[in-house]
Amino acid sequence: MDAYGHVNNARFLTLYEEARVAMFFVGARERGLGSFEEGIVIARHEIDYLKPVDFGDPVRVEMWISELRAAAFTVSYELFDDGVLASRAKSVCVPYNLAAGHPRRLTPEEKEFLLPYAGGGS
Repeated sequence: MDAYGHVNNARFLTLYEEARVAMFFVGARERGLGSFEEGIVIARHEIDYLKPVDFGDPVRVEMWISELRAAAFTVSYELFDDGVLASRAKSVCVPYNLAAGHPRRLTPEEKEFLLPYAGGGS
């Protein structure tokens, strides 16, 4: 919470992270895909704050894949507070081989998982 009783700007990134983790770890695992859990790093975040969000109120996050490349993909988000768009954001995600310490390409299975989420948004 910030000094005005609103959700702190840094907390927005945490809300987006929670949605992203649910999709790429929990959702992917439920579809038999565990490779995202082996490593994804964030190369870039971009966020627009459109209106303050009161602390404690539930919010809804919608997300989709706005760009899909060989070794990176962009997740776009919209955060709604009481049905009103409060924030937009994007995260560039890079599959990463944690053991070897370098980025890697998306596997065909990962691309197949991401494709149904491509496009979308408002």
